[in-house]
Amino acid sequence: MKKLVVLSGAGISAESGISTFRDNNGLWDNYRIEDVATPEAWIRNQELVLDFYNQRRKQAADVKPNAAHYALVELEKDYDVSIITQNVDNLHEIAGSTKVFHLHGELFKSRSTKNADLVYQMTSWELKTGDLCEEGSQLRPHIVWFGEEVPMMETAVEITEEADIFLVIGTSLAVYPAAGLVHYVPAGKPIYIIDPAKPDINLKRNMTFIQEKATTGMETLIKKFLLEDK
Repeated sequence: MKKLVVLSGAGISAESGISTFRDNNGLWDNYRIEDVATPEAWIRNQELVLDFYNQRRKQAADVKPNAAHYALVELEKDYDVSIITQNVDNLHEIAGSTKVFHLHGELFKSRSTKNADLVYQMTSWELKTGDLCEEGSQLRPHIVWFGEEVPMMETAVEITEEADIFLVIGTSLAVYPAAGLVHYVPAGKPIYIIDPAKPDINLKRNMTFIQEKATTGMETLIKKFLLEDK
């Protein structure tokens, strides 16, 4: 069974109603990244950071996977599918994908501020000051903030290096280090990029651009390319 490795980004979740950085009047419009998504912000104003992620969690709890998420699940019938996602929502898992690797953390998990190995599944949308880990330290969102290392990056590179097919969906390939994964795809293996805007990257001969949103782009990919490749 061929290995299909998927790099997914905000565009796939946007069609389910989750705000992206670039949305007008979206959740991010009311905040500066520096105030809610950096280690410095956490030190400066813990309450604001907690409130921001509580709002994101509350919003994400009300949305459902879309056709693009379910199409990736269906592909598991014919391919060994691994999803490397830049998204912190759990829509891939809710849809039923079995191998999902979150580069930037997970919105519905919290972790200890003193021991990064203590990670907890959240049972509600709210994380408050005074919520402590088993060692007595304040819990923080299990999110990779700007300026922090991406712990899953090494695993993502290893998965990408084994790809028979590499699919990029819903990301403009502007966020590093995730965007650099395309350079680890084995030589000669096909790369498909589904995004309404064509990313500004160096073209490879085996790169195919499908300039559509995630849901319709997945339909095009399956009908035009993957059916021929089984």
